[in-house]
Amino acid sequence: MVQSPTHNSVCFRTLYLEDPASLGTYRGIGGYVQWEKILKDKPDPDDVIEELKRSALRGRGGAGFPTGLKWSFMPRTAPGQKYIVCNSDEGEPGTCKDRDILRYNPHQLIEGMAIAGYCIGATVGYNYIRGEFYEPIACFETALREAYEAGLIGKDIQGSGVDFDLYVHLGAGAYICGEETALLESIEGKKGQPRPKPPFPAQAGLYGRPTTINNTESLASVPVILEQGGQWFLDQGRPNSGGPKLFSVTGHVNKPANFEVPLGTPFKDLLEMAGGVKDGKALKAVIPGGSSVPVMPGEVMLETDMDYDSIAKAGSMLGSGAVIVMAEGTCMVKVLANLSHFYAAESCGQCTPCREGTGWLSRVLHRILHGQGRPQDLDLLDGVAARIGGRTICALGDAAAMPVQSFLKHYRHEFEYMIEHGRSMAEAA
Repeated sequence: MVQSPTHNSVCFRTLYLEDPASLGTYRGIGGYVQWEKILKDKPDPDDVIEELKRSALRGRGGAGFPTGLKWSFMPRTAPGQKYIVCNSDEGEPGTCKDRDILRYNPHQLIEGMAIAGYCIGATVGYNYIRGEFYEPIACFETALREAYEAGLIGKDIQGSGVDFDLYVHLGAGAYICGEETALLESIEGKKGQPRPKPPFPAQAGLYGRPTTINNTESLASVPVILEQGGQWFLDQGRPNSGGPKLFSVTGHVNKPANFEVPLGTPFKDLLEMAGGVKDGKALKAVIPGGSSVPVMPGEVMLETDMDYDSIAKAGSMLGSGAVIVMAEGTCMVKVLANLSHFYAAESCGQCTPCREGTGWLSRVLHRILHGQGRPQDLDLLDGVAARIGGRTICALGDAAAMPVQSFLKHYRHEFEYMIEHGRSMAEAA
């Protein structure tokens, strides 16, 4: 289910039109106009990048890095092949937005990737899509075929002398391949494991060539920014957090859905759009940006706005925008045990702290959950998590450690109760 409650929709502009994914529908709302202007006028790529910087568009995949700044890192005048890669893997638990862009508005992503290719000097792009997304894959491949047949991408596009070819690469469901360098390894046909950095992809990326990697929502936002202007996009959000953003609201809500709202929207308003907490229960906790970010108590979230800086000030991260809502009566020990099992299963095993530490976290939590916990286990969990964070090649170690540390910080009494009584505090209530 997708809802766009504002008229300033960026990524879901075609949603309520007939046949939303088709080229005709996208053309009908001004699609590819910005790309064709670029093909005709050949603007200085620096000017386009400056407009992106003005918009304060930040990466929508989780890290929140400024998109325009990332594009400026590419040595576009260097000789040889360069690449633009879209990360449509979307493996972060709770995140359900990018697949809907592929399903309902694939042409806007194609246009955004073509514009990115022009700006960074890349004539080839890859969209890396999670292999389980059967319908979104089919929609995107159909749109890609339409774009080629209409002469909107390919060689010497519309006689402009500009080349841009775009390919689809399917992943196999590995969470680690959402990390940008593991994704590159996967495209190259290798085992999906993160690369040490430096060198960064902008210097040595896909096939050893300069590469820029952006999230689906980030790239799909580009045509609208150029159409309306960077200042317009910035005005939709807040300073340092420009634009509307997609939020996947799931968990204990009456109307789970994707919502596109301005950054800075109060969390309580977003919760109301999702129909409020299920069954009229009180709000207990919220994971505001996907399972890898720190959990927040419900009373804190109700006073917090949904933008990068506000969430960081409150003690968590906006991440991918996956908002997981938990009602009163939720057993936080069970939630954390489930999350830790996921990260232990998805660790690629390359870094010892992550390979061994995630297993320790999962096993200790499993023991507590089954009534075999010991009082010293809580300090053990804290200690193991502290020895994982910041000590791995990629951020999966941090993703496993931060939930443990935050759950113990805010809900330690529930873990203590389960260790002492062998049952959940939620069940005893």
